[in-house]
Amino acid sequence: MFSTEENCWFVRKVICWRAVASIAWAVLLLPPITAVFVILSRLSLLHPIQAISECLSLLMSASAIFTLILLCGVILLVGFLNLEYYTVIPTIACSKIALLGQLFHPCQLINFIVHIVMGITMAWCCAIAIGGRYDTLVYPCPQNDVDSSSQMCLNEYHLILLLAGAFFGFSHSVLGVIYNMNYVSFHSIQQYKYLRFKGSLPMVLKCSATQALYSVRNYIVLYFFLGYILKSWLYKTLNLQLNSSIHPLDSIAGLLDLSLLYHLWISASFIFFTWNTTLLLFRIFVTEFYNFPLQSSFTEDAHQCLPKVLTDKQPMILKFLALQDLALLSQHSPSRRREVFSLSQPGGHPHNWNAISKECLSLLVDLTQRLAAYHDAVATNGRSKSLSTESERKSSCETSVASGTEDLLNSRPMFQMKTPASIFKRTVVGSPHSPLTSPFTPDLDSPFVSPALRRLTAPVEQCSPWFGTVQSPHIMRRGPKLWSTSTDSQVDSSPQSSPTLVRSPKQEPTKPSFMNQFLQNRKEQVKHFFAKRVLKMYLFNKLPEASNQALFADSQAHIWALEGLSYLVQASFSEDQFGVVQTTLPSILSCMLALQEAVDRHFKLPHASSKPIKSSNSMEESTHKTLRFALRATVKTAIYRITTTFGDHLNAIQMSAEHLKRLQQFLEYKE
Repeated sequence: MFSTEENCWFVRKVICWRAVASIAWAVLLLPPITAVFVILSRLSLLHPIQAISECLSLLMSASAIFTLILLCGVILLVGFLNLEYYTVIPTIACSKIALLGQLFHPCQLINFIVHIVMGITMAWCCAIAIGGRYDTLVYPCPQNDVDSSSQMCLNEYHLILLLAGAFFGFSHSVLGVIYNMNYVSFHSIQQYKYLRFKGSLPMVLKCSATQALYSVRNYIVLYFFLGYILKSWLYKTLNLQLNSSIHPLDSIAGLLDLSLLYHLWISASFIFFTWNTTLLLFRIFVTEFYNFPLQSSFTEDAHQCLPKVLTDKQPMILKFLALQDLALLSQHSPSRRREVFSLSQPGGHPHNWNAISKECLSLLVDLTQRLAAYHDAVATNGRSKSLSTESERKSSCETSVASGTEDLLNSRPMFQMKTPASIFKRTVVGSPHSPLTSPFTPDLDSPFVSPALRRLTAPVEQCSPWFGTVQSPHIMRRGPKLWSTSTDSQVDSSPQSSPTLVRSPKQEPTKPSFMNQFLQNRKEQVKHFFAKRVLKMYLFNKLPEASNQALFADSQAHIWALEGLSYLVQASFSEDQFGVVQTTLPSILSCMLALQEAVDRHFKLPHASSKPIKSSNSMEESTHKTLRFALRATVKTAIYRITTTFGDHLNAIQMSAEHLKRLQQFLEYKE
């Protein structure tokens, strides 16, 4: 592992300068973009020549220069945020709670605040550029509105534009977290920066206009409900007045102003277009191809060579660009391939090939192990889930049987009239110490209890046929019927039990049954439990598509490793003069076959083979959503590339029987 200074050489010498170049181009594009915005915001179909002349005079004024300086400062801040938060491996939230954790992260909260400030600044610049009723926040009140002409009135048009800028900045920052707009992807087809920017510019314009339209819609609804609170707080704090001759903008009549809606939309489009253009330029410049030397004549520059850079873990942009360079040189550069196959002097060791192949194979082995662990975890969760489902189903069946038996027993009101019979019923269903029986258990020591009741509640001897648990529900239904008839006869013959029979029906209407209260409480507890559990499942359950995307989030590196190895092995058939590749060919093929088997097993899982829905947000880099499909195709292509080149010579390679069998399918084009 290199020292900290050596690890940061690429960021200092390459990445920072590329970011500065992207910001410089964004600043150079700012004046024409601003000029187009001024023309569109002041456009008049009835007086076009007058509108154009006013626009030209405004662009040449001192206020326009000051506005451009502020806009340049905002662009610099946006470029700095792009450099600070960019990543080549997207952060994918596998659950709703993880997404909330990303949104409320302290760094993201700072990002939200900075975007709100930038939005307010750019909205103020838009108000100055539009002019007219949006020019200032306060203005002198009309003479007929207030008694004193020295009073100042609040300009709600200027206020609604400033608040719109704050909302646009906040919504843009939130969408950036949700859609991973800080993710920087690498294009498989190399293009010049100008051609790539020219081809992406219409997409950026369309995305900005669409995003502005939805943001204005959401802001109008929010201002309609909450605009009065902010407006009243502001004019009371600043001791301002409201112009009663103008409709308030937090009403339907005020918000249906087409001119206001157009200016809000054109301002939002201008804000989003400048930010998205800066982001697009940053992506283009940062992902530009970089040519790493394979070997250096000076020891102090050895850490900048490709074999050394590949083994570095941080920063990830350095590793990704090195793997991209490896994939490109293996395809298009015979002279650099010869350097890979060369031997060291003195010693005659293939250090370059050993370092490159070792790092690529370690990447592939790591992905294979990760896929195997994920598959085992899914299989384990499936088994445990099925077992728990069966146990839950069994317990629910048992509960339903027990509850059905209790309902059947409770459906006869005649037994509830007889105290001994009802007691027996409770003791048969529940245990003697159950809370279900405690309110109905009489005091056996009382002198008012009949001898029949004492015989009924006496413990049963072991030799009795009634000893033990009654298993049949028919016996349970027959038991209370027999005992109720016997108790009826005993009650009729016993004068001591008559007071109990007289008091029992009189207490029923005044006090509800304990069983009814118990069941009602349990029902409410179950309802609350499931309500909490549904919310918990919604927040904490894994999203299948997000889990698949997170598993293959860094697969672009593995795709380049597969391409680099396969092309180098293919070229070694005719270019490797010393046979350095033949020593590692068995391990390369075994690793590729194991990865191909793991990928095939993964695609047999649910939701793995379903393609994700394309997002409506065009600025989102959706490359990571389809990386698993690209990886599956790359693995198969890499193996076929080697088998078609070497042919039957691969039969002499020492590998396991399983891998040889799988390799034979590729040789016969049956895979």
